[in-house]
Amino acid sequence: MTTLNAQQTAVVALSSLAILGVGLSGCSRAPTQQNPNAASAQTAAAGKDSVKLLNVSYDVARDFYKGYNPLFVKQYEAKQGGKSVDIQQSHGGSSKQALAVANGLQADVVSMNQGSDIELLVKKGLVAQDWQNQFPNKAVPYTSAVVFLVRKDNPKHINDWSDLTKSGVQIVLANPKTTGNGRYAFLGAYGYGLQRFNNDDSKAQAFVKDLLKNVPVYENGGRAATTTFLQRQIGDVLVTFENEANLAAKQFGQGQVQIVYPSYTVSAENPVAIVKTVTDKKGTTDVATAYLNGLWDAPAQQLAADLYLRPSDAQILAKNQDKLPTLNTFSPNDKFGSWSDIMSKYFKDGGVFDQLASPTSSVAPASSPK
Repeated sequence: MTTLNAQQTAVVALSSLAILGVGLSGCSRAPTQQNPNAASAQTAAAGKDSVKLLNVSYDVARDFYKGYNPLFVKQYEAKQGGKSVDIQQSHGGSSKQALAVANGLQADVVSMNQGSDIELLVKKGLVAQDWQNQFPNKAVPYTSAVVFLVRKDNPKHINDWSDLTKSGVQIVLANPKTTGNGRYAFLGAYGYGLQRFNNDDSKAQAFVKDLLKNVPVYENGGRAATTTFLQRQIGDVLVTFENEANLAAKQFGQGQVQIVYPSYTVSAENPVAIVKTVTDKKGTTDVATAYLNGLWDAPAQQLAADLYLRPSDAQILAKNQDKLPTLNTFSPNDKFGSWSDIMSKYFKDGGVFDQLASPTSSVAPASSPK
């Protein structure tokens, strides 16, 4: 476990993590799954009237589902009159999680941070072809956006993507080859470059290449990147999702960091789907459907806003503009094509990202699963 330095503020931050039960250190460098025997707010009585669901999810969604699962359990059990449900969670880098499901992890539902991870499961025959039509908003209950987290008082004067290319600025970034967090960050920088240079792709690529020179190490997940920035005190700026940045600024590193909203950034969609082959086998399809449908209920939408995720319910989003300011964003699909096109062009081996990444950057080693 990597430890903080001896500064008192760092000790306070680490204590806060222990209280929250989040455990930043090492909590996301590999997929993690709750102990099935560990009681949680979702604990259900054993027996034939108990249903167990496994939600395999992306790295920084753990805080949302930690709050949502008890909401669903309470509602479900009240309606079912004696039938109980136990929701278990597994979290890690989104694409690694999708691969784990593709390789046999028995997820009832998946909640990922990009559509390509669910499309992988469609190709494997695990998720229905029409998964986007099974729930509202193309199966996206909430979104986020890519923002910056900087040190207190912003000593490097980082205000927009262009400032990330400055000499002497060190960027903390999740690995775009294996994580949705890193991919959205890369696409956010690229999209900004295209806008700044009037869609001149060669100039946009040169801009991104300059930016990537300032990334010494690519972390294995969004939460791992947060750990590096806050706990290990490495880097001048963390490029991450808005919800993760807010959680870090207001809880994990309160008083030590602050958020910077870029002038133009990428919107990150977080889709969900039922793993039909698993739920059909277990007989959990109805419960899984109810579980995902509940994400669009008002309490879940407000919970998303409380955790700095942007709810799909426009009225609830409008009521929370004090914590979710209006941003100038773009959809990655509108600018770069389908996720299949994006993955094959930008993130395959030898693709655009590999061509632009600095040869001096390295990839953080994965830790053992918890």
